Amino acid sequence: MFKKTLCALALSLAMALPAFAATPVNINTADAQTIATSLDGVGISKAEAIVAYRKTHGAFKNVDELGNVKGIGTKTLARNRDEIHLSGSFAPAAAPKPKHAKRSGKH
Repeated sequence: MFKKTLCALALSLAMALPAFAATPVNINTADAQTIATSLDGVGISKAEAIVAYRKTHGAFKNVDELGNVKGIGTKTLARNRDEIHLSGSFAPAAAPKPKHAKRSGKH
């Protein structure tokens, strides 16, 4: 019984992993909380270090420059490279509004 429960839990976690994947974020404008929740393997302390580096050195000119931030290594960059942006804004997608049929005044 325990083995079946453990296997079910492991399978559930494996299926949930895509939910923990990185989401697009502009590292030149995002606050620490947004960076921490958007990038895989980046917690609040690393995100605060990214913001502090940005305030000291100015906007990031390329993604590789993020490697200069203490705690951000090549593996973290590789894991998040496609989701790290230097311009644009990335708000969560809004749910589409339901389409209502237009009624004409004539029946």
